[in-house]
Amino acid sequence: MKEQLIQRYSAPERINHWVVAVCFVVLAISGLAFFYPAFFWLTGVFGTPQLARIIHPFVGVIMFLAFLRQFFRYWHHNLLDKEDVKWMMSVTTVLKGREVGDIGKYNGGQKGMFWVMCLCMLTMLVTGLIGWRAYFAGYFPIEVVRLALLFHAWSATALIACIIIHVYAAFWVKGTIRAMVEGVVSHGWARKHHPRWYREMTGKK
Repeated sequence: MKEQLIQRYSAPERINHWVVAVCFVVLAISGLAFFYPAFFWLTGVFGTPQLARIIHPFVGVIMFLAFLRQFFRYWHHNLLDKEDVKWMMSVTTVLKGREVGDIGKYNGGQKGMFWVMCLCMLTMLVTGLIGWRAYFAGYFPIEVVRLALLFHAWSATALIACIIIHVYAAFWVKGTIRAMVEGVVSHGWARKHHPRWYREMTGKK
């Protein structure tokens, strides 16, 4: 019997996602090298420390623009409702493999992650521009630049932690990776993890 599938992400959505993902890896490697001396050896990935420093801010702008496209695609799917609160209050039950609530396209955890990532991205853009020595840092007092770099590092650390959780959850929930690689999920996966979205997509009760 042929497996029944539902499209979860289109090809442009998946490409957008992987552009953000690749940019994130480049920025995480170079950023860790800049802020933590123990990781300075990571600049070797880019050939030289100077090249890593040049690449970092440009890739940061590309990642923000790509994420901004995702924001306009998904923000309306990430507004919290009472079912999401129910999900969050029962997260220990969810971790045991039993879903809670009538979940739409995204659950409470995914929605919370989305908004935290939005905050981190915006903070890193503003602070990154202030600290971009080649173009903008000269317009600000050195104390402002130093403070901006501090907030930039904090936001980057928070974003790295969020992405680690995001990736772990994607592997932990079987069938999730397929959605972002092939763009489809099974009816069973959708019915179990996102029942309201499943009904919206299929028209089934």
